[in-house]
Order: sequence, then C-alpha cells, then structure tokens
Amino acid sequence: MAGPELDQGAKKTTLRHITYGLYAVTAAHGGERGVFTANWLTQVSFEPPLVALSVEHDSSTLPLIRASGRFAVCPLAADQKDLAGALGRPKARAGDKFAACDLAVHESAAGVPVLADALGYVVCETRAELEAGDSVVILGEVVEAAVLRDGAPLEMRAAGFRHAG
Repeated sequence: MAGPELDQGAKKTTLRHITYGLYAVTAAHGGERGVFTANWLTQVSFEPPLVALSVEHDSSTLPLIRASGRFAVCPLAADQKDLAGALGRPKARAGDKFAACDLAVHESAAGVPVLADALGYVVCETRAELEAGDSVVILGEVVEAAVLRDGAPLEMRAAGFRHAG
C-alpha cells in the first residue's frame, strides 16, 4: 500500500533539526591508517557501552575498520572546525590526511591511531554491521577511553556544516 508523497522540503528541514557532533574517526591495519570526519554517531547502550557509527561505502577507512575490527572516535573541540572540514575530504582528493593536516597522533593501547589534539577518544571493537543505503552502520563496543583535554565539543550546526537530509 502506498503512503502519502514525501515532502522533500519538510524532510530536509526536519532532519536538519536533529543535532550532531563532529568526530574524527580513525582506523589502521597492515601499515595503513585512515581518518575521516563523522557526524552520524551515537551511543546506543550503557552496558555494555556501545556506539553506532555510520560510514559511507566509499570511505577509504571502511576497509581498515573491517580488517582490523577496531576504530577510534575522537570528539573534536569547538575550535577545530577547519580540521573537521579537512578530514571530511575524500582520501582520493586529499591524499594522506595525517600528513596533509600535520596531525599529532599517538597509538592507543589497542593499537589504533588517535588524535592527540582531540578532546579525548574511545576505541571500539566492531560487534556488528547493518547495511544502510549509501552507508553501513557499525556497532562498536567501547574497549578503551581517555580524556585528553577540557573543552566544548564541536557541533555540526555551530560549524556551519549542513547535510542534504
């Protein structure tokens, strides 16, 4: 049974009212490492601590997440808008974003590169995947966490970024 026709303008406006943070997501495997800006991420469970992360199918970091079974989420600070924009560029255009952005990085105890200038990080082990249109939703269990500095997190609306909705 067909439903009412979707109002595209209302869809965009209303979906833009859903709030999002901006995060650097990292992964490494086999001597390669990747990083991208994510905004579709949420905690979905307290016990065990689980997050859901949406990653586009064409992300160069997705194969690293799948191969290693791990990824790190590094919340960006309110003053890191330019970094969020730079990390959001595809690797095909930006090249090695770690070098191009002169990122200060250290390796977590779990072996995942994390951004030293982020507010902190959580390292997650992949527990499941769900196909989601042009993306895949990865369910990750938090296995490591650190606070690196105080500060307000960067939010997509404050950064002036907009998704198509």
